[in-house]
Amino acid sequence: MFPLHRGRRLRVNESIRSLVRETSLSPADFMFPMFIAEGENVKVEIPSMPGIFRRSIDLTVAEVKELFDLGIRAVNIYVKVNDSLKDNTGKEAWNDNGLMQTAIKAIKKACPEMIVMPDVALDPYSIYGHDGIIENGDVANDATNDALVKMAVSHAKAGADFVAPSDMMDGRVLRLRQGLDAAGFHNVGIMSYSAKYASAFYGPFRDALDSAPKDAEVEVPKDKKTYQMDYANRIEAIKEAVWDAEEGADMVMVKPGIAYLDIVREVKNAVNIPVTVFHVSGEYAMVKAAAERGWLDHDKTMMEQLMCIKRAGASLISTYFAKEAAILLNKK
Repeated sequence: MFPLHRGRRLRVNESIRSLVRETSLSPADFMFPMFIAEGENVKVEIPSMPGIFRRSIDLTVAEVKELFDLGIRAVNIYVKVNDSLKDNTGKEAWNDNGLMQTAIKAIKKACPEMIVMPDVALDPYSIYGHDGIIENGDVANDATNDALVKMAVSHAKAGADFVAPSDMMDGRVLRLRQGLDAAGFHNVGIMSYSAKYASAFYGPFRDALDSAPKDAEVEVPKDKKTYQMDYANRIEAIKEAVWDAEEGADMVMVKPGIAYLDIVREVKNAVNIPVTVFHVSGEYAMVKAAAERGWLDHDKTMMEQLMCIKRAGASLISTYFAKEAAILLNKK
């Protein structure tokens, strides 16, 4: 009560502010999403994501070593497969010698302590660009779950530490846990994309993997709204996260990030397992574009956004800014 209490006493200088700071960031708070391409010595920048590249496995491994030296301890990996390998079953997703499986093996051999979390969804392998198998004009939930189990087990065989289902099928966490356990992978964790919204912020990501829904001769959904969440909903996100925790998820995720911090806090309050937040491609691209035009200070905006995500309740932040932010934090 003023004048006995003056909040500004705790803001007088940076030393005092650092003493009472409620939230902190370190490189270990970040996971770096990585895009992997076929070939050798391949490094192709994604036009809508400046500074982010599709790399072949050899260059991915080199980048992973750099990330680990910076203090980053987890990578979330995605593959861009050749169109000739795509169909409606997604069977290339559980090819033990496929691009994803080969990448996991290479990363774990080169940097055993890096936590590898491969994406589990069929869209990179689908001729239709959907996260599951198309039947009768819709994504077939249970048939897709069967495919996802085979995919996750193949990732575990390759050496994945966690599998990261991003598909939003009902009941897939339970099926994955049962499938991994039956195959003897009791210690392979599940980081579930629990509250994944049907968001316009994913555009650059879909450019990176060519994974947007496609026109087809057969009837297919024109978007992903029958399985990804309506961004008008809050209670649904809590319900989905609680269900996934009950089904055996070791971590739950909210995606996107900055526009959904209210959901992050709600989910954090509802579950007793770590909450991951995906600071997505569109959120990254907006900062890059604004900074390029001189409208925002790039580094200050980047760090503020990451701090706010952590403050909202994130235990881990999957962000394309991970490497840049780690470099800044290591300079302090």
